[in-house]
Amino acid sequence: TLFTLSYRTVKSQQAEVMRILESKSIQYELIDISVGGEVRDEMRSKAGNPTAVPPQIFNEDQYCGNYEMFSDAVEEDKVEQFLKMA
Repeated sequence: TLFTLSYRTVKSQQAEVMRILESKSIQYELIDISVGGEVRDEMRSKAGNPTAVPPQIFNEDQYCGNYEMFSDAVEEDKVEQFLKMA
């Protein structure tokens, strides 16, 4: 089903983000938005996109971007800038 594919894609992207952050010794907190609509709505509100899907990446309350933007930053070796750490 489409939902399963979408869920697998999210999990795969999430695992990739976590792997890269861990390889750079960057601490992170994973927030599960499947626990309820309120958490999902908060993510979408902070991202400024009412249809945003995970993973969305934040530095505290500051929105950094989505998976594609993170992936581009990895390719350009600009993860720290993307995460607003530099």
